[in-house]
Amino acid sequence: MSEFISLREMQLQVDNWVSQFTPSYWPPLSILAQTIEETGELARNLNNMYGGRVKKQADELRNLESEICDIIFSLVCLANSSNIDLNKAWKETISKRCNRDKNRYEKNNNL
Repeated sequence: MSEFISLREMQLQVDNWVSQFTPSYWPPLSILAQTIEETGELARNLNNMYGGRVKKQADELRNLESEICDIIFSLVCLANSSNIDLNKAWKETISKRCNRDKNRYEKNNNL
C-alpha cells in the first residue's frame, strides 16, 4: 500500500471491505448516525485533552488520528452508498473555498 492515496482509492478500499457483507452499506440515516457517534468520540477525546472536562476513569483516551479516520471511514461509506465521486466533489469544494472565501479571512503575511 502506498503512503498516499487518492479519495478514489479510499472509496475503493472501503467498498472492497464493505462489499463482503450483506447488506454492504447501511441506509444513509444509519451511516449518518454512525458518523455522529464517531464525531462524539472525537469530541470527548478533545475535551479530555484540551477542554475543561474532567476525564472519567472509564473513558479510554484514543489517539486523534484513529478517531478522525473513523469519521472519514463513515463519510466514505455515505458517499459510496450515494454514488458520490469524492474526487470530483472535493475539487468543486476546494475551488469554491479558494474563490468565494479568498478575501474572507485575514491573510497570513508570513507566507
